[in-house]
Amino acid sequence: MNAATGAGTVTVGLMQMRTGLAPRANCDAATALILEAKAAGADYVQTPEMTNIMEVKRERLFAAIVDEDADPTLAAMRDLARSLGIYLHLGSLAVKIAPDRAANRAFLIDPKGEIVARYDKIHMFDVDLAGGESYRESRNYRPGEVAVVADLPWGRLGLSVCYDLRFPALYRALAEAGATMLAVPSAFTRQTGEAHWHALLRARAIENGCFVLAAAQGGKHENGRETFGHSLIVDPWGRILAEGGTEPGVIMGTIDLAQVAAARARIPSLQHGRRFEIVAPAAEPTRLHAVGGPA
Repeated sequence: MNAATGAGTVTVGLMQMRTGLAPRANCDAATALILEAKAAGADYVQTPEMTNIMEVKRERLFAAIVDEDADPTLAAMRDLARSLGIYLHLGSLAVKIAPDRAANRAFLIDPKGEIVARYDKIHMFDVDLAGGESYRESRNYRPGEVAVVADLPWGRLGLSVCYDLRFPALYRALAEAGATMLAVPSAFTRQTGEAHWHALLRARAIENGCFVLAAAQGGKHENGRETFGHSLIVDPWGRILAEGGTEPGVIMGTIDLAQVAAARARIPSLQHGRRFEIVAPAAEPTRLHAVGGPA
């Protein structure tokens, strides 16, 4: 097996969750699903964005979260990965990095329980949606500045989180850095998910010749937010291999990383990409007039 090029078969388990307001209860729910995935043969397990808490109210969020070193969910998940002998990818946890700022941080944990990669979500979801829904992720979270790839026994994994999905340059950079799998753990809103979730995930798979693995939050949460669900495994040709619904559960699939090389040989766009400059029309000259003076 070659981690850099992707030449192995791996059984993947995606956790579809409905994270609530209590980190301990969310950890217990995640643990039960991870055990289910392991029993079904998973070698790599991914949880969705915001595995430990789904809270938008600032005061309650910062009262509930702690820094990485003290986070009980992270400690429990490291122990679980070690006991099960799996790669466990926490799609993200809310972890405190300053008194008034958190990171939306993914963790990749190896079968020894060691953290082998961290990734802080780069793109912040600051939008107003139809129907009165409004999100200001940057109010509570500090965006990351570094893209991350990590080697698994079966291939190289490119890390991302949710809203990152709308920025294809990130995924092209991950693919150019050798990623053969792209992880997109998410908590897409129902509105945006219905419109774009499948199209965006399939596009990222097709344009980069990568497997896409996207564990999702689904359903109506305690805080009133509604997420789309539909966790997906997509192959490098854009075919959906496995899909969840809206209920919590485990989505399983076995992927063959040899398909990455096959797809890239058929459409070698990664080899054909070129750098270029953009030439914009020259700005029209601006005439300034003094008040009361000559034109």
